[in-house]
Amino acid sequence: MPLTKDELVKKVGFNIRSCRKAKNISIEELAFKTGLDYSQICRIERGEINTGIYHIFLLANSLDIPIPLFFIDI
Repeated sequence: MPLTKDELVKKVGFNIRSCRKAKNISIEELAFKTGLDYSQICRIERGEINTGIYHIFLLANSLDIPIPLFFIDI
């Protein structure tokens, strides 16, 4: 059965958080690098908001990882 929108957003957020922690980067540092608000990154990582592809691009570039890593196990 395919994932619901909420399940997908939560899994992507979890993967973003995992990548950030693996790189040992704080939310504050990631916010500075991307230009996104700290609170917005928190909501993305918790899967509370469905972020846009441009923000996914900014996050991946700032973490120096390929975008598909955010979609592992989906």
